[in-house]
Amino acid sequence: MMDFEDFGGSALSTKPLSKAEKAAAVLLAMGKGVAGKLLKYFTQSELQNIIACAQTLRAIPPDELLELVNEFEDLFTEGTGLMDNAAAIEGILEAGLTPEEVDGLLGRRTAFDDYQANIWDRLQDADPAFVGKFLSREHPQTVAYILSQMPSIFGAKVLLQLPDSRRADIMNRAVNMKEVSPKAAQIIENRVMELIAAIEAERNSNGSNKVAELMNELDKNQVDTLLSSLETISKESVNKVRPKIFLFEDLMFMPQRSRVMLLNDVAGDILTMALRGATNEIKECVLSAISPRQRRMIESDLAVQNMNLNPREVAIARRAIAQEAIRLANSGQIFLKEEKKDGDKPAEAA
Repeated sequence: MMDFEDFGGSALSTKPLSKAEKAAAVLLAMGKGVAGKLLKYFTQSELQNIIACAQTLRAIPPDELLELVNEFEDLFTEGTGLMDNAAAIEGILEAGLTPEEVDGLLGRRTAFDDYQANIWDRLQDADPAFVGKFLSREHPQTVAYILSQMPSIFGAKVLLQLPDSRRADIMNRAVNMKEVSPKAAQIIENRVMELIAAIEAERNSNGSNKVAELMNELDKNQVDTLLSSLETISKESVNKVRPKIFLFEDLMFMPQRSRVMLLNDVAGDILTMALRGATNEIKECVLSAISPRQRRMIESDLAVQNMNLNPREVAIARRAIAQEAIRLANSGQIFLKEEKKDGDKPAEAA
């Protein structure tokens, strides 16, 4: 076996070449035909070392190259200048090795495998429910392929998120799946990249969710002040946070049916306290959603001036109602805002 560690001698240069660099230089100089035949006598690790050296090899003058050639018995060539080392060594490899071997030596296959692994591994950090919802819109064969590529534990969680009526068909397709053509695989993987982008967008929205949760603990004046300050820095951030904020005053934008469901479960003393100091518009909005009897009682209490009114108690009562609205909305029992219907024109800015 030819071993470049056995090559002796040294080139006359201010920066002597290593033995691997000498081997790379001579292989590059001898041309594809001869060099390609010699490659099979090197081990894989030796070839990889030679390739690495060839890609960073300095320009070698003809006289120096000639001295190198003299170190290798039975090898001869003319100095070439070695201007495009990376392309030249690739050409030599392709002349003497199979495409698979070339890909392996140049790291192409490894890079592709890393890309593939990266796609599927990135999915397993997502919420299975989110991925399942995304896949529920895809063709069963596509879903079967994607599930078969996912890490098993995560794939099982995603499968449970899919409708019962589709699971058996998807599992059957996964069991009987034949080899997928590269073109079809690429189309599906592009779709997976869209899923990953959607996952990233969802993660980015978590920050606005947290900020909204904090602001939902404040009163309207504080929220307005904070939003105004935030807007001076980033209007985009304000647009992300504002729709997720729900305060007591936002009851006016809630559908009447949802408002009735919410307020009929709120104690009268809390409603009374929340309405202290409220505008007539908000008062009417709330009172119109409760029973006539309870309305009369609250109106009677509000008519009595409370000289010892504590603003903090009013804020707590309003926050309690807003938090209950958010809880019911999250459980799907009510809607916080009127749903837009197809054909509705967007409201004009005030």
